[in-house]
Amino acid sequence: MNLTAIKAIYIFEMTRFFRTLLQSFVSPVLSTSLYFVVFGAAIGSRIETVEGVSYGAFIVPGLIMLSVMTQSTANASFGIYFPKFIGTIYELLSAPVSFVEIMIGYVGAAASKALLVGLIILGTAFVFVDLNIAHPVAMIAFLLMTCFSFSLLGFIIGIWAKNFEQLQLIPLLVITPLVFLGGSFYSISMLPPVWQTITMFNPVVYLISGFRWAFFGEAEVSIGLSLLAIALFTGACIAVIGWIFKTGYRLKS
Repeated sequence: MNLTAIKAIYIFEMTRFFRTLLQSFVSPVLSTSLYFVVFGAAIGSRIETVEGVSYGAFIVPGLIMLSVMTQSTANASFGIYFPKFIGTIYELLSAPVSFVEIMIGYVGAAASKALLVGLIILGTAFVFVDLNIAHPVAMIAFLLMTCFSFSLLGFIIGIWAKNFEQLQLIPLLVITPLVFLGGSFYSISMLPPVWQTITMFNPVVYLISGFRWAFFGEAEVSIGLSLLAIALFTGACIAVIGWIFKTGYRLKS
C-alpha cells in the first residue's frame, strides 16, 4: 500500500476544500437555517409531533443526510473529474499507484469534507431545536458509512461525466429527489398504504431510517435492513470502480 500517494492525494483535495471556506461551510449553515425556518417554524407550528418527537427535531436527521449525500457526491465527482478535464489524470494513471490507492485518496477526502459539513449542520440544529441523541456512537457510524458510500458514487459519476453538465445531472435529478421522497421531512407511516409500499423501493429510505434511529431510538425500517442496504450499495460502488480501472472506461480515451 503506497501510503505516500494516498496522503498526497488526500492533502491536495483537503487543501482545495479549505480554500473555499465560504462555500464549504457558510452555505450549508445558511441553507439549514432556512430549512428550519420554513419547515420547523411554518410547518412545525401545524404539526406538533411526529412519532412522538417534535417536528423540528424530527427533520434534523433528514437535513443532515440531505447535505451529506449531496456534499459527498459533489466533492468526490469534482475531485476526480477535474484532473480528467485538465489532463493531469494521465500522470496519475502512469504513476506507480494502484486504483485502490487512488480511490482511497479521493474518496477519503470527499468523505472527510462531507463529514465536516454534517457535523456543522448538527451543531447548527442545536441552536434551533432541543435535540437529544439516543445512540451517539451509532449516529457517527451511520454518518461515516453514508459519507463513504456516497463519495464512492460521486467518484463513479466524476469518471463517467464528459462535461460539467453531466457532473451535476445525477445529484440534481436523482439523489436530491430520492432524499426528499425518502422520508427526510415526514414519516413514511403518514403516507397512504400504496405509497408506503412504493416508498420502500427507494434505497435512501433505509439510510435515513437507520440514521433517525440513532437519534431517537425509533426506526420505520429495521436496523439490519439499513445496514444491509449500506453494505450492498458500498460493495456495488467498489465493484464498479474496480471494473472502471480494469477496463479504462472513460479514463484512457
